[in-house]
Amino acid sequence: MVLSSSTLQLGPCSACGTSRLHSVRHHNGLKEKLLVSTPAVKHTHRKFRVSCSSAPSSSDPLLVKAARREPVIRPPAWMMRQAGRYMATYQKLAKKHPSFRERSETTDLIVEITLQPWEAFQPDGVILFSDILTPLPAFGVPFDIEDVRGPVIQSPIRSEEGLKTLHPLDLGKLQFVGDSLRILRNEIEGQAALLGFVGAPWTIATYIVEGGTTRTYKTIKSMCHTAPHILRAILSHLAKAISEYVIYQIESGAHCIQIFDSWGGQLPPHVWEQWSKPYIQEIVNTVRQKCPETPLVLYINGNGGLLERMKETGVDVIGLDWTIDMADGRRRLGSGVGVQGNVDPACLFSPLPALTEEIHRVVKSAGQTGHILNLGHGVLVGTPEEAVKHFFDVARSIRFDLPSHDLAAQEARLVLAPVANGTEPMEAVITIDVLLRACADVIVITVQEQLRVNAYRDVKIVADALVSDCADTVFDLIYLSPWRDAVCLQS
Repeated sequence: MVLSSSTLQLGPCSACGTSRLHSVRHHNGLKEKLLVSTPAVKHTHRKFRVSCSSAPSSSDPLLVKAARREPVIRPPAWMMRQAGRYMATYQKLAKKHPSFRERSETTDLIVEITLQPWEAFQPDGVILFSDILTPLPAFGVPFDIEDVRGPVIQSPIRSEEGLKTLHPLDLGKLQFVGDSLRILRNEIEGQAALLGFVGAPWTIATYIVEGGTTRTYKTIKSMCHTAPHILRAILSHLAKAISEYVIYQIESGAHCIQIFDSWGGQLPPHVWEQWSKPYIQEIVNTVRQKCPETPLVLYINGNGGLLERMKETGVDVIGLDWTIDMADGRRRLGSGVGVQGNVDPACLFSPLPALTEEIHRVVKSAGQTGHILNLGHGVLVGTPEEAVKHFFDVARSIRFDLPSHDLAAQEARLVLAPVANGTEPMEAVITIDVLLRACADVIVITVQEQLRVNAYRDVKIVADALVSDCADTVFDLIYLSPWRDAVCLQS
């Protein structure tokens, strides 16, 4: 076996006097010196280039690894509607900017609102603050949002004449989405997954045909029989436009995309099979051609009768609502697809011990592979922020049993001297077991979680008996850590 060890220490540069992190890697007795500079002032965010076809990496966020059904040390967690009205900071901002369209279509506000739950609770997924109807004007469907009625489309499309108003997606009208994603990706890089999202064609079509929100869906359901060619034309146009919108979000920085077929559960299974599933499949196939490594999640509210059909769309993860038993959902879906969910949102109003028990029950039922912890629906208005924080604290406390290996487990000790708010340095000693090539994720995720909240000035990391690939992972992690603003690689 080829073993490596490495030592990283902060010291002055003899050439310029600035602080440098000197790294000496010992590899079978040979020494290789690396220099990491620490500039006197905070540098700008490092630039990144998103490649849709990039291969999986050991530095991928925990949520992305779980979505790909790779081994993880705990379930990643985020919440649908985690940015919104239950947060006091959001309510304060909404009073200052009362228009939802303004809040969801202004780059600075999108970024601020998206980061509110990240800064408060540090979930593993940060989902863009937006709406499934946001892209409608970009392909010919203007809409308003009224306080009482919600979304309103003044000219519903129900005829061939109405179809003439549709045009190809104009991404220039969605620049605020791309700009927001790029800023957010820089803000959370190396710490969490950035999620984009879209509405499924059937769900978007319900608004376009009905003219807004409906409880009966009688107009669009009747079109399945009275004007099927019109409905197919609408859905086909939506599938193409939404596919382009998904790719645009990925190229702008989204690690993962969730498809919301929010009203697909209003259809009988055989009707969903005909009028929703093919158009979701079209999106999945189109995105796969351009961005094959980006995980896709499909969520339908009220999907108990659709699980097996949902799997046939080809997505990576199926979101389960809270009415489905997680163990039963796992059994029905099999091991070839991941699952997300599915704590009842009302549980966040329960005593915290009861919430803890429910989280553990869901995680145990889902198993250790391919599970993203979430609610079975969005966060409810009035949910205590303390309960949301507890949800994520419990998720972070869970540890899975790692698989055993034939090779003896190696141990690394990381000695960190953190400085927080100008206080005296504290020494923290963290022991991580099983630092073999097959467990490189353990290094990445564990150190990320220790570093993501704090900033460090004096750092000494000693990693003994590392497999060479795992040593490389540690160096990658240093670059991607939350204190990358203070430490940047010297080329």
